[in-house]
Amino acid sequence: MKRFAWRLQKVLDVKSRQEQLKRNELFQIAEQLAAKRCELLLRRRILQNLAVEIKGHESPARLNAQEFFLRHAAADDERMRRLREEIAALEVRHKEKTAEVLALRRFKEGLEKLREQAKEDYIREQERLEQKDLDEGTTIAFARNESSM
Repeated sequence: MKRFAWRLQKVLDVKSRQEQLKRNELFQIAEQLAAKRCELLLRRRILQNLAVEIKGHESPARLNAQEFFLRHAAADDERMRRLREEIAALEVRHKEKTAEVLALRRFKEGLEKLREQAKEDYIREQERLEQKDLDEGTTIAFARNESSM
């Protein structure tokens, strides 16, 4: 019996590889997104801790600390705003990559179903041909036995 060879196997292999590459890109974007969110939370926590620490100072030291805090708050606010923008951009890229991965997966699964169906058809056809050969061999053997008697 000859081996099953599906003519669209190369397309399926290419789509599988593309899906894997897109999935890797998706994971990289997810890691970047997690890192940016972590950085944003860390900066917020630092500012909160500084504010709490300033509240604990006595009056003259508190005024100097508040002045210093407010002077540098604009830079911190700007950095946090940029982080939020980066997070939003990464979330959009993450959604786009997720959609791409899902589209490739659906296409690949469709090809896999077609491959399975073609393989089943091939096996059925081979079994039918094998049965036909067996029937023909039996008929010939029967005819020989009948003619020799």
